Amino acid sequence: MAPRAFWTGHLRLSLVNIPVRLYPATTAERAIAFHQIHEPSGKRIRYQKIAPGVGPVENEEITKGYEYEKGKYVLIDPKEIDELKLESKQTIDLARFVDEDAIDDRYFQTPYYLMPDGDMADEGYVLLHRALKETKKIGVGQFILRGHGNIVAIKPFEKGLLLEVLRHANEIRAADALFDDIPEVKVDKEALDLAKELVKRKAGKFEPKQFKDEYSEAVWELIQAKLEHRKPEIVTEEPGGAKVINIMDALKKSVQQGKSGGAAKSGGKKAAAARGSKKTARTPKRKSA
Repeated sequence: MAPRAFWTGHLRLSLVNIPVRLYPATTAERAIAFHQIHEPSGKRIRYQKIAPGVGPVENEEITKGYEYEKGKYVLIDPKEIDELKLESKQTIDLARFVDEDAIDDRYFQTPYYLMPDGDMADEGYVLLHRALKETKKIGVGQFILRGHGNIVAIKPFEKGLLLEVLRHANEIRAADALFDDIPEVKVDKEALDLAKELVKRKAGKFEPKQFKDEYSEAVWELIQAKLEHRKPEIVTEEPGGAKVINIMDALKKSVQQGKSGGAAKSGGKKAAAARGSKKTARTPKRKSA
């Protein structure tokens, strides 16, 4: 089932206004949530709000406070915070267009799908998508969401547009304090050539479906096994060598493995397919825990 749009408004480029809808591009449905349980009774643990020396307090007695000194707070009424929230104009204002690689990766925060809203929006939407794609540019602008001003980047993604909320400059931590401690190392040319060869041999497309979250799969299996009153099926892998005694030897062996791996590629695929089919047969149906 398609997700519901959680924001509707206009994408504005100079005098051009395109009605748009915003959809989340990520989901937390696969996230595993645990609760704290009182084991003897099986009841869920609940928390009370308690003030030291006072005891339990009611929600209406609670306000917000900023700690300006240790143990000292300036009190802020939540209503005062609400009054500071910006009034949404339901408009994303595109202010500038930059090169695709002009935005530091650290600034990208949350992706959303930006869709045209109604037939009247289709032409402008497709036109902007085409213009961004052919010029290899990203649109940068601002809009207000939930009372907060956001910087956004809009770029072509497949047939549509992707909007990414960006972090503000004061949210980025400088790397100098850490990277300055990286020592200067004289790199052996042969080792560098071997490393580059290894990179080339393993080059390919990014296919995220091939990277499994083995921990989550194991937790789901544990939950299902407990529901079915059986022992969980634990799939263990051969431990790899964590200690590298000689980087040159390790690189040579890695490159050699890549060369010999080509001959056994078809056999490896068949074996992997067989293992995959067995694993599929054992995969339990997930239940809500």
